[in-house]
Amino acid sequence: MKKSLTDFQQLDLNLLKIFEALYIERNMTRAAHRLHLTPSAVSHAVKRLREHLDDPLFVRQSQRMQPTMLCESLAPALLENLAQLKHILQLREAFDPDTAQHQFRIGIHEALEKQLLPPLITQLSHRAPGMGLTSVGFRRRRMDKELSTGTIDLAIDVALPVTAPILHQPLMNDNFCVALRRDHPLLAGQSLTSEAYRQASHISVSHRSQGPAVEDISFQQQGLERRIACQCQSYVTALAIAASTDFLVTLPQSIARLLDDGRLRQLPLPISTPPLEIHLYWHKNSDSNPALSWLRKQIRTLV
Repeated sequence: MKKSLTDFQQLDLNLLKIFEALYIERNMTRAAHRLHLTPSAVSHAVKRLREHLDDPLFVRQSQRMQPTMLCESLAPALLENLAQLKHILQLREAFDPDTAQHQFRIGIHEALEKQLLPPLITQLSHRAPGMGLTSVGFRRRRMDKELSTGTIDLAIDVALPVTAPILHQPLMNDNFCVALRRDHPLLAGQSLTSEAYRQASHISVSHRSQGPAVEDISFQQQGLERRIACQCQSYVTALAIAASTDFLVTLPQSIARLLDDGRLRQLPLPISTPPLEIHLYWHKNSDSNPALSWLRKQIRTLV
């Protein structure tokens, strides 16, 4: 049934917060926890919103609440406008990290999470005890959408070709190195040559199901190829495999140092590649948000 303008003018805007939380979490219990409500209160609110919009909006599939086609069509603009409204209202608030209560959501991949999250959490616990942080994975091609809708507040990733309204700044540079087991046959020589590196078998680390890893993009630009014997999603797994095989792992030096358990040697990469640039990303709407400006500053001080 088609809704009139009067029906929508009578819509309780608090229901849109429920919509936002459930769309992000895809689970009634987690949405309730996010909003500090009971699951029954969230369920009742969703029922009212379904009546207003004359659509189920979310359909239960196993433990997840999957959005309907109408829900998917409404969500991007709705969440983006809610995020912008929240940022506008927060501009009027005096920000004091000692007393502020806020839950940040940072999009970051597993490799960087281990490196950056522990010191950041420690820093927050001392300087802003009322603030919490949730680390989540994200797809690079959806980063702009997730930032614009407030699904994530910030993202930390390799340098990406982004344009306004996504803003960014460099955080740090890193160089690649090669990790191999301490009794690897290649260590019999004086050094690891580029020819020996190319002829060896390699472990590629990537979250994507297909496509080259970051270092392979640089190799391909130089007309070089290497043999990928295995691909996995984690440097922890890749190094464990390298410790018991002749496979090589190419990874950022900072991550190699962080994960070093004494079983592997680290050698300079014998092929010239540009430094790996890590950037911090956020949406223009949150550029003046005092809480997020403060958080960005804390992240910059860590690196």
